[in-house]
Amino acid sequence: MSEDVSAGPATGPIPAASTPAQALALLKEGNARFIDGKVFSGSLTARRLELTSGQSPFAVVLGCSDSRAPAETIFDQIPGHLFIVRVAGNFVTDDGLGSIEYAIEALHTPLIVVLGHSSCGAVDATLRYVKDGTTQPGHIMGLVRAIEPAVRDTRGEPGDWAHNAILRNVHDAVGALTERSAIVAAAVATKLLVIAGSVYDLRSGEVRFL
Repeated sequence: MSEDVSAGPATGPIPAASTPAQALALLKEGNARFIDGKVFSGSLTARRLELTSGQSPFAVVLGCSDSRAPAETIFDQIPGHLFIVRVAGNFVTDDGLGSIEYAIEALHTPLIVVLGHSSCGAVDATLRYVKDGTTQPGHIMGLVRAIEPAVRDTRGEPGDWAHNAILRNVHDAVGALTERSAIVAAAVATKLLVIAGSVYDLRSGEVRFL
């Protein structure tokens, strides 16, 4: 990948993981701690000071803005480990993609996780729009229109429509990352980056990777 000196090189603490496989393993281990109630609870004062020199996150998480789905908590990760991009409905936006590209190009982050979740309000609103034309006020309809293809594509599929739409929405976001970004596509092609789709279950606390 080309370097943009204006972005600056990755600095700060040594990354907790340097390969996509190591990064994914750390997230799975952290989610297991979260489910078991054995999360990290020590002082972060030293870590905060350590991060003043820079950051080296080992994963980007494209997640939903839903207050019930905070990625750092779900994966039990301390500050500096995750580079978070959030929008209601966890889909790819131009601004979000720019943030993701920064993490890949400037910080050399080896993993992107698209994190959907159960009982997603943005997906539910889109289901109502597709079923009976229920619209939302203001810019909320922009969220609905972004998720609409996933909802329409899963209409009539076996099983729960909402669940199927959540899965398809994650799948679509994973595809959009390489389709819309030459930076992301190049990193994937050279095996410097892996993209993983996932869904967080609010009830069990488990993140299932797709």
